[in-house]
Order: sequence, then structure tokens, then C-alpha cells
Amino acid sequence: MLNTLTPAGVLYEVDMRLRPSGDSGLLVSDIKAFEEYQREDAWTWEHQALVRARVVGGDPVLAAQFEAVRREVLSRQRDVATLRQEVREMRERMRQELARGDADYFDIKQDAGGIADIEFIVQFGVLRWAHDHPELLDFTDNIRLLEGFGRCSLMSAADVLLLSDAYRAYRARIHRFALQEQAALVATGEFAKLRAGVVGLWQRWMEESS
Repeated sequence: MLNTLTPAGVLYEVDMRLRPSGDSGLLVSDIKAFEEYQREDAWTWEHQALVRARVVGGDPVLAAQFEAVRREVLSRQRDVATLRQEVREMRERMRQELARGDADYFDIKQDAGGIADIEFIVQFGVLRWAHDHPELLDFTDNIRLLEGFGRCSLMSAADVLLLSDAYRAYRARIHRFALQEQAALVATGEFAKLRAGVVGLWQRWMEESS
């Protein structure tokens, strides 16, 4: 049902390989198994994905159980240095495997200074701070999470504004490319100022102790 083909395309593209045990695992697990996996076996990148996870339909009781698990897992206190290293390593792996930019073109999604850098900074922030600021778990979208960092005085207003402006600009261009069925590549100079700003914040938040 999720993969239903509509006049506008596939409803949801679901990658079945991303279930906990890969192609060899059960297609569906119950909430108890999901809870145990998230608590005991999930990798940091899977908790990063949980930052963005939300219920979009289905049984209200199951939805409440899922949200309780999500909040409990994301509120866990973590070693900041280890968390930063694991998030940084996963981002570098993604960049090496997925980025398509070069000297002439900027990959808005995957190149350094692009959308993925912003998303990983946000996910790092939630995993780092949710233990002390559970209100950060009320939303799953990047803009409101960034605004939450600002309200909690965890990130300066200038940094929040820069990342929010870059994210909105990038998303607007990506949406246009998607409608045209084109790759998200632009000339390297087009977003040069925003890209440099994001790169600078990535270096400060993810490559230096802060």
C-alpha cells in the first residue's frame, strides 16, 4: 500500500533493506521488539533517524506507544565526544558515497555545506541536548528544531538564522528540481555565501569541542 503508484508517482518509496536485520529480518515487528532494538542494539545513525520520525497515520494507541519509545530513547544522556565522532563519521561516509558535485557544480543535498550537513547538525543537537531539554522532542522538522535550540539558548540567534535561511533556500531549489525530475546540482557560485556559512558552522559544531 505504501508503494502505491499514483498519477503523481509512488506514494512512499520504502527501502525494505533498512529494517534492523536487513533483507534477512522480519518485514514487520511489534512495538515491543522495536523498543528493545532501539534501547539495546540501534546505531547512532538510527537514533538520528528517530529524531525525524513521526506517526502519519494508523492506530492512536500504537502511535502513543511509538512516541513514548521515541522520547525515552532520544532523551538518553550521551557522551558528547563519542556522539560527535559517530555523527561526523556517518556524515563523511554519506558524502563519499552520495555526493555528486565537483569543481563546477554544487550538490545541494550531499556536498559539504549542503542540506545533509544542516540535518546532521540538528540531529546531533537533539541527541546531545534532549536529556536536559525534552521540549526539543516536540517537533521533528529542522526549522522548528533550530528555533528550539535558539529558545533554549543552546545556539546563537545568528547561527539559527543562518542555518534556517540556508535550509529554506536549499529546499526551495530542490523542490523545483524534483518537479523537473532533475538532479539537485547548481553552479558552484550560486549558493557560495550560504554554503560557506554552513561549512563554518559544521567545523565549529562538529569538528571542534564546543
